[in-house]
Amino acid sequence: MRSLTTTIDLAAKLEANPSRRPVLLDVRWRMAGPPGLDSYRAGHLPGAVFLDLETDLAAAPGTAGRHPLPSPDVLRAALRRAGVRAGHPVVVYDDGDGSIAARAWWLLRWAGHREVAVLDGGFAAWVAQDRPLSTRTPEPEPGDIEVRPGSMPVLDADDAADLARDGLLLDARAPERYRGETEPIDPRAGHIPGARNAPFAGHTGQEGRWRTPAELAARFADIGVTADTAVGAYCGSGVTACSVVLALEVAGRQEPAALYAGSWSQWSADPARPVATGGQPG
Repeated sequence: MRSLTTTIDLAAKLEANPSRRPVLLDVRWRMAGPPGLDSYRAGHLPGAVFLDLETDLAAAPGTAGRHPLPSPDVLRAALRRAGVRAGHPVVVYDDGDGSIAARAWWLLRWAGHREVAVLDGGFAAWVAQDRPLSTRTPEPEPGDIEVRPGSMPVLDADDAADLARDGLLLDARAPERYRGETEPIDPRAGHIPGARNAPFAGHTGQEGRWRTPAELAARFADIGVTADTAVGAYCGSGVTACSVVLALEVAGRQEPAALYAGSWSQWSADPARPVATGGQPG
């Protein structure tokens, strides 16, 4: 299953053999609100089940960062509640630039489930084509997925420091946060020394659709990514960095990039960790 799917392909699959209809996950979320659940209740793709970033797709904030990875048990319970079954396709969507959907995509892949794709253009693309919506909350048959962590590479803080020095560590935050000109959330401003900026906003273009594989490949090549480069990604809290991992896969990279799950929220909270500022890796 490809990592991205179109509204046209999804609509066709939803009308095809019921036994192969993909499980739909609505993961809309906004840092400043309103709650994604409110948007879900106002209208969602028919059959979609809502999963919450804060409680289903992340553990509680703490020393591991603002959005640590959820425990396998919590993730398994959420996915089974949504009806996710082993070997069965899943499509995830949000209503922004795809970065929240990428977090759900990454978690499913990390858990060992490969049959998962992000809806290109998300909720907005579906609505723009006058496709049907529903306000009904479905009650799917419980799934049977087993969560087996480890199918996607993960970095801790020491790993991230090593990769920034010996490989390529990509910072998915906005340029002004990377440069240390502003930091609205985390304890210190700046970036991990040696990291290069690859803002997640550059992965999508008009109407929130993902850029083509060729465009993404060219973008990452300009940043310094090569086929034999060890690559990792981080962001503010480990969410939008998942879109870097997804974008690299769409661009044709064979080996998945590693995710520093604690990201800047963990790094900047440790006074022993160095910080670089300015537009250069440092």
